[in-house]
Amino acid sequence: MENYFGQLALATGLGLPIAVIGAGLGQGIAIYGAVQGMARQPEASGTIQTAMIIGLALIESLVIYALLMFFILQGKLPAAGDVLSKIGTGG
Repeated sequence: MENYFGQLALATGLGLPIAVIGAGLGQGIAIYGAVQGMARQPEASGTIQTAMIIGLALIESLVIYALLMFFILQGKLPAAGDVLSKIGTGG
């Protein structure tokens, strides 16, 4: 059980930043592709922009889901004072 809380803290602390980095990269690639498409075919810019906005909304929804998971997992961690008192007493 003691290793469980360490792994939970690691997942909580690293999960959200990894999700945000991935979403940022995905949004950058999506915008890059949309701008490239609009530059090559200006007459299709309305359709491309609509598809890009929908795609960005879906990518952002995954980040919001990761944030929700972060708060749920953070609530399952023990209080820092409890952990420090157990470490100080040796058990």
